[in-house]
Amino acid sequence: MTQLQWEMLLAVVQGARLEQPLCGFIADSPWLPGWSGQATVLDYFASEQVWLGTNLKAIRTFPEAIFIPGFWSEYGMCTEPSAFGTRLIWYENELPFAEPIARCSESAPVLEKPDPNAAGLLPFVLRRLVRAQPAIEAEGHAIRFAVARGPLNIASFLMGTTEFLMAMQLDPDGTHAMLDTITAFLEDWIKLQAATFPTIRGVMLLDDIVGFIGPDDVASFAAPYLKRGFDAIDSDVRLFHNDANGLSCAPQLAAIGVNLFNFSFEHAFAEIRSLAGPEVALLGNIPPRDVLAAGTPDMVREHVAAMKTAAADDTRVIFSCGGGLPPGVSTANLRAFLDEVLSGS
Repeated sequence: MTQLQWEMLLAVVQGARLEQPLCGFIADSPWLPGWSGQATVLDYFASEQVWLGTNLKAIRTFPEAIFIPGFWSEYGMCTEPSAFGTRLIWYENELPFAEPIARCSESAPVLEKPDPNAAGLLPFVLRRLVRAQPAIEAEGHAIRFAVARGPLNIASFLMGTTEFLMAMQLDPDGTHAMLDTITAFLEDWIKLQAATFPTIRGVMLLDDIVGFIGPDDVASFAAPYLKRGFDAIDSDVRLFHNDANGLSCAPQLAAIGVNLFNFSFEHAFAEIRSLAGPEVALLGNIPPRDVLAAGTPDMVREHVAAMKTAAADDTRVIFSCGGGLPPGVSTANLRAFLDEVLSGS
């Protein structure tokens, strides 16, 4: 993300009106390898050169878009679970998978807090960014975000989603103890990223499991732990991604400290704005898979036009899709999105 892009992002989050609407996309391994056509998914994870070249190609092809977090060093859903000792399964052209370390639906496992300096894939995530930093900065970009999967998301990979949701009800004390350990680890991980890259002024947490539970469970099992993650460092942008059901968490986001929310395309702008309040900026919201990936450019333009109308007052709005960029989004469709948002503005 360039300095100008960061300043525009910050301005929108703070409620300023720009001369043109802002377009931003969460971009990572589900989209980038296939879009680039340069290598397989496994090559994208295994090769620093492929990873860097693919991300450079994206920012050069779409300079008017903000890619969030930008140069995301990650290994799919495996990054944080790997620190707890999960077995990782890799595929040539599919995303990797972290196998659970426990599958008990009656009690949560007792965890030891890993050291992010040494555990799992985390040192490789940081080293890749350190080695790529000169090339990133040569393009006028900088590393702006500390990024992590959220505590419930990590717990679901360590236990299995169904088992974790059952444990919340059958073993609430054990579940809180597990989430406390995971969150303490996340606090260390976020602080380590910020200490490594002083340009970091944003925190991005991704946790779709929050969308699987009701408001009372959000308040008990999600909100306190998410808040600790966002409070781990002093930051200007606190982005929460949950493209599952967002109605339970939206009213609690401001208290958690979130000021930018990427939410599901199944929720209307007006609905989320009403629930989240005027102070939370919104990142969304056309269907990512069925329109942005599978649709035609004309279909993309039609949905973008409807999105702009639905957003009405675009204060604290960043136009995007309802989730991260999915596999299959073509250059033509992303170009149609950007052209339609920026036309007539």
